[in-house]
Amino acid sequence: MSDMTQPQKSRPAISQADYQRLSEFRYLIRRFIEFSQVQAEDAGLTPRQHQALLAIKGFPGGRPVTVGDLAERLRIRHHSAVELVNRLCEAGLVARDQDKDDHRRVLLRLTERADDRLAELSAAHLDELSRIEPMLRRLLDRGAK
Repeated sequence: MSDMTQPQKSRPAISQADYQRLSEFRYLIRRFIEFSQVQAEDAGLTPRQHQALLAIKGFPGGRPVTVGDLAERLRIRHHSAVELVNRLCEAGLVARDQDKDDHRRVLLRLTERADDRLAELSAAHLDELSRIEPMLRRLLDRGAK
């Protein structure tokens, strides 16, 4: 039950143009995600496997990635990331290496096979992103005014 004695928070007025801009933004993101899923499947990967490979290869600062880092980047639970890494290792796409400085830590790296697949997928994704970039810029520029 809400407390009737507290004043309602005021919210900014939202125009029809704002709703349309948000709707179009979500549509473009959804289109990109759908494109990505189809591309991953065509490359013999699940969308989650593709996301994992990209998260490992594109980790900020290029530093080594742990299972915990991967779980955070994919916004999944740690045990789900462990299962995903197990499947990637079985498929010959990811290797586990013991951290030389901290033997308790396991670091993930892509195999050459994964690097090749990811490079092909990433080229297609960058091409698609360049196609929708003008539409995204128009949406974002209108919001800045």
